[in-house]
Amino acid sequence: MDAPLLTAIDVGTTKICTLVAEMVSETEFEILGVGLEPARGMRKGVVVNVDEAGAAIRESVAKAERTAGFEIGQALVSLAGSHIASVNSHGVVGISGQRGIEQEDIDRALDAAQAIAIPHNREVLHVIPRGFTVDGQEGVRSPLGMHGFRLEVEAHIVTAATSSVQNLTKCVESAGVQVESYVLNPLASAEVALTDTEREMGCIVCDIGGGTTDLAIYIEGNVWHTMVLSVGGNHLTSDIAHGLRLPADLAEKIKIEYGSARARDIDPSELFSVTPFGEEQPVQVGKVDLAMIIEARVDEIFNLVLQEIKRSGYDGLLPAGIVLTGGTAQLRAIRSVASEVLNLPARVAAPENLRGLVDSLHGPQFSTSVGLLKWAARETLAAARAPLPGRRGNRSKTMDDGITKVSEWFRRLLP
Repeated sequence: MDAPLLTAIDVGTTKICTLVAEMVSETEFEILGVGLEPARGMRKGVVVNVDEAGAAIRESVAKAERTAGFEIGQALVSLAGSHIASVNSHGVVGISGQRGIEQEDIDRALDAAQAIAIPHNREVLHVIPRGFTVDGQEGVRSPLGMHGFRLEVEAHIVTAATSSVQNLTKCVESAGVQVESYVLNPLASAEVALTDTEREMGCIVCDIGGGTTDLAIYIEGNVWHTMVLSVGGNHLTSDIAHGLRLPADLAEKIKIEYGSARARDIDPSELFSVTPFGEEQPVQVGKVDLAMIIEARVDEIFNLVLQEIKRSGYDGLLPAGIVLTGGTAQLRAIRSVASEVLNLPARVAAPENLRGLVDSLHGPQFSTSVGLLKWAARETLAAARAPLPGRRGNRSKTMDDGITKVSEWFRRLLP
């Protein structure tokens, strides 16, 4: 049997990245196709122009299909935006003591946890078990096969605005691709960014993209809290453009080339040349002035992150600190600012140990893209091992039944 192919589409505010990979083993895959395209019609993680967003996704998918030599039929798709919300819920079911706990019982417990009031304009994106309790015994990771009479589950439920999901689905389907399921950005990024030790000890993954900052708190190996903030790297670019009176594309270039998140690290004598609006000749600008503009916004972003951590109530349970990823995590000295504001250890993470067509995939801006492939690989293996029609997992309602069909992961050769 041929190795299954995995496909993922990372729809960001600044870029669309389509990846095709082949599973080599349970822990490895080889990148066969890459399609990178600047995002259009997106703002703060959501679709604001269906035609433009659809065209960008079509071009990204076409590039990936050409390099891979395969037609993409369906894919996992990333999702973000301020419309994302999450809540923790509790579910309880009775068990027949004559047999061990089966997958069907776990599904019933998750269904019970999901029985919460959800507005008609929202839909469930993920139902993630945080931990189980069997007959009062807490801390059970997997109750499958255990004997007991009462099964309880603590679940983290992520919901999204139905209209935002439908708009993105329309854009993806315009490229001839069915949405296998949606995956929340920080959960996909965590697949790449976090180590098992960090997940167990307690940490927060912070994916700072162009339009949003996506957060996920992991404690005892599981997701305990998620949040999407409507602020990101594009705000830094906008601040620079306004502060130095520059076009946005030039401000972005200057941010990448000369930007730093901490002004006190910059030599006051260091200058660079730019041509602002209204000037015919280039003028000299101090790098320290640029850094002061950037530092103010970066400081604001991490103060918003700090507020969210405190609001979650888990601020004292994160000894492993914060792991930064996403395109804005490449900014000089951003790790130091994060550590100072949050008073936590901080590091920057990017995809590692990749195989195949990976020249363009190095850097934290591709954590979500590669993380989607890892998510797809894990779901494929789980479906192959336990192809039960009632399986629950981190799934979308869009393709609720497709997750157990291993055959759907196979792609056919282009004519």
